[in-house]
Amino acid sequence: MKRFLWEHLPSEELNKLEHLSQVCKGDILTMTTLAGSGHPGGSMSSLDIYLTVYSYAYIKPPLVDAADRDRIVISHGHTSPGVYSVLGRLGFFDIEAAIATFRLAGSIFDGHVVRKVPGIEWGSGNLGQGLSAGCGFALAARIKGQDTHVFVLMSDGEQTKGQVGEARRFAVKYGLNNLTVVVDYNRIQISGATERVMPCSICANYKSDGWEVKEVDGHNFAAVYTALRSSLYSSKPVCLVAKTVIGHGVSFMENKHQYHGKALSLEEYQRAMEELKLEPCLEKYRQLRAKKWVFPERVFPWNISVNQGSRRVYSEKEKTDNRTAYGQALADLARANRENPAARFVVVDCDLASSVKTDLFEKEFPEHFFQVGVQEHHAATLAGVLSVENLVCFFSDFGVFGVDETFNQQRLNDCNSTNLKLVCTHLGLDVGEDGKTHQCIDYLGLLRNLFGFKVVIPADPNQTDAVIRYVAKEPGNFFVGMGRSKIPIVTDESGQPFFGENYQFTYGQADILRKGEKAWLFTMGAMVPRALQVDDLLTADGIKITIVNCACPLVVDNELMKKAMEHGLIVTYEDHHQDTGLGATVALFLAEHRYTGTFLRLGISHYGSSGTPEALFASQGLDPATVAVRIKENLR
Repeated sequence: MKRFLWEHLPSEELNKLEHLSQVCKGDILTMTTLAGSGHPGGSMSSLDIYLTVYSYAYIKPPLVDAADRDRIVISHGHTSPGVYSVLGRLGFFDIEAAIATFRLAGSIFDGHVVRKVPGIEWGSGNLGQGLSAGCGFALAARIKGQDTHVFVLMSDGEQTKGQVGEARRFAVKYGLNNLTVVVDYNRIQISGATERVMPCSICANYKSDGWEVKEVDGHNFAAVYTALRSSLYSSKPVCLVAKTVIGHGVSFMENKHQYHGKALSLEEYQRAMEELKLEPCLEKYRQLRAKKWVFPERVFPWNISVNQGSRRVYSEKEKTDNRTAYGQALADLARANRENPAARFVVVDCDLASSVKTDLFEKEFPEHFFQVGVQEHHAATLAGVLSVENLVCFFSDFGVFGVDETFNQQRLNDCNSTNLKLVCTHLGLDVGEDGKTHQCIDYLGLLRNLFGFKVVIPADPNQTDAVIRYVAKEPGNFFVGMGRSKIPIVTDESGQPFFGENYQFTYGQADILRKGEKAWLFTMGAMVPRALQVDDLLTADGIKITIVNCACPLVVDNELMKKAMEHGLIVTYEDHHQDTGLGATVALFLAEHRYTGTFLRLGISHYGSSGTPEALFASQGLDPATVAVRIKENLR
């Protein structure tokens, strides 16, 4: 046993914890008062839980990045003062740096916990996501055969969040008995008593989903230790509901919701430190706050080497959909890396495997396929965590669920520097008869807000195959998007597959599919074959234009765009909201480079309805015939 070594907590350990608890309370009050903001009350109620878990789990300063270390997830990230005080006092970093620079611009000690801090596994703050993260760490340990236990430390108020229920069910389905949750049950949240804000039967909810549940005094170190140790031997995931007191240890703060997110005044600080029998030290840390600090550097390497296997090339006679090409490429990659310990592939699904074509992977690799059901929020966080555990993780969904519905989860993934491969199908009006609720026309507008996501929209099955093999080997977050319909193979002017066996995908590089002088038309995805039809129609009228496939619509191929600016008309043509997609990317570039020619943005201007893609495109003036007319009208 690497963790919680003693059957019962020895008296000398108990004395050490009680002393540290007093000292850490002073740290919490000093850093929040100095910063003039923060969450002292909840930090003090969770403090004794943090001390017990971090002291006896298999995680120490020398093990901070060890592969088989225990993972501790802080779900209620606003209690960062409590976490930083414990980690600092246990030697993970210089405690003076944390106290002096808490919530200071440029410091790693943010108001909510972040992964840059040694000892922090997952940056949080958006309540309700921590248990999903814990499931990801526990599942990753299972996949890799590691003796790792995962502790998720949560607040009581966040137990009402739907994602917590999603994660509870998942943990039981997959038998994650290497997972222990501790809920800080102080019965207080920002607006007052939890029973008044929103009642929640915490114990009953966990029990009904199949967890083992125990209640414990959260300020009794011996009781907390014993309960945590016993959880390690359970055949089920375990939830400990720890009864605590907000502001514990300072009489005027106890059970007062006002101190959930309010720093003490100077007078209150003096009174509190006197009660704690600690020396006030604000002036010392005020001076240290002005010092230039050097913080610990944490890097999160991508220790994966993927065998990309052999390309599939679809002939010009074949007509398939990009999603099938994706499914085939994913299965190919998994086969090529079956015996490769440096590249374990995993897939997360939300009851859509046959639609997004990950069922091809599932049939051959069921042990690495995880069915989450209609629980997209949990799935998105789970997949993000799996991706930081050196697994090649693909999460596939429809666009409206994988991006629109889970934007907050994807944003937190991005903040945590994940390596997620998010592949979404059923984009745009191409979805057709399913109607406006499923026609994802705004994904680029959302994803352009995330600093770490790269976006690729392949033009046909051949480019899809190349793109999937590329993103599988590259670190970082990638979104690969595609429609629903079967799509023609893009050919060059000699009739051969344009994205054939010699094609190499490079992120940010656009492709000239046809050359002409009258205008430049930039397009992507499902609109590429329609753009080529536009070219055919104009060619019949003696008008030659350049067709450019922009598979990376959030970045500009500078060389091609500058060439396009030498001509009189630039057109963007997309199955996306006309104001937030490819047209917006091109418009920004043209504005910054003071383009004086004509610019025409063709895209979706209003929600669609049910109907065939052809009818829906025609209803918004995006059919090839109408586009050809619009181009002729705008030629000089």
